Amino acid sequence: MELRQLRYFVKVVEHGSFSQAAAALGVVTSALSQQVSRLESELSTRLLQRTSKGVIPTDAGLAFWRQAQLALRHADHAVLAAQQARLSGHVSVGLAPSTASVLGLPLIAAMRERYPEVRLHLVESLSGHLGRMLGARQLDLAIMFQVEPTQAWSVTPLLQERLYAMGLRDLPGLPDTPRIRIEQLTDLPLILPSGPHGLRALVDKAFARARSTPKVVAEIDGLALLMDAVSAGLGATIQPGAATLRLRSDAVVLVQISNTHARRPNLLVSLSDDELSPAALAARVVLTEVARTLVSEGRWIGASFHEA
Repeated sequence: MELRQLRYFVKVVEHGSFSQAAAALGVVTSALSQQVSRLESELSTRLLQRTSKGVIPTDAGLAFWRQAQLALRHADHAVLAAQQARLSGHVSVGLAPSTASVLGLPLIAAMRERYPEVRLHLVESLSGHLGRMLGARQLDLAIMFQVEPTQAWSVTPLLQERLYAMGLRDLPGLPDTPRIRIEQLTDLPLILPSGPHGLRALVDKAFARARSTPKVVAEIDGLALLMDAVSAGLGATIQPGAATLRLRSDAVVLVQISNTHARRPNLLVSLSDDELSPAALAARVVLTEVARTLVSEGRWIGASFHEA
């Protein structure tokens, strides 16, 4: 008798239908029916009775169903106990400031819930600094926006973010439409990160592709201070939607930049699998799951899953 057979049987009873249970489990109906038949043969008794409305458990099936549920709960608890006992130690994760604003707290909460014995060390820094820390083995993994092809790292495209022009509603040069092309922002006074910053390189490249030049009035490398300056009306900025979580003013409006190349790729970068501890491998999985949940629930503004 296999745990898989117990799970299949319990799901059929819950749904009262082989087809619905198969859909919930992500298997084909014939495979599900075959496994339940094998289970009945092994027990030498009929567990399910087919009716015009679906399937219902027999008396033997009902008794078996109650014990099967208990057995599955015990099995799940055993797996969880083994994971928690095995996964301990620490893991270091690097996030850029805008990424940390949306992903940081949910990642901490998810790791604490799933692996309470793992100590999570979060580092918030610019993408370039994160790359140097990863190369120096000061980080296990990080979300970065570009990587050097010469690095022997594990790199997985995670998601991409749209860019937005952000500024006070009455700021001169800020369009009053929900979408705009970047070449229409040449008169907008911009506050941007400095040259070495990955986002600045992306913005400059987008303007260059559009054969336009941005009007940069100030450069600020700290996200919190930059967004304070935007909230104070000292200029606008171009940032991914996640940066709005660092805004102090509700008067700041977002205008989506529609150019195809005005998007920031997010790459999940780590040391090679051979160098990662079990805790780091687990954290990489949790980070991916949390990011996908934030995107699917609309909590990561302007982000979409990576398109293969």
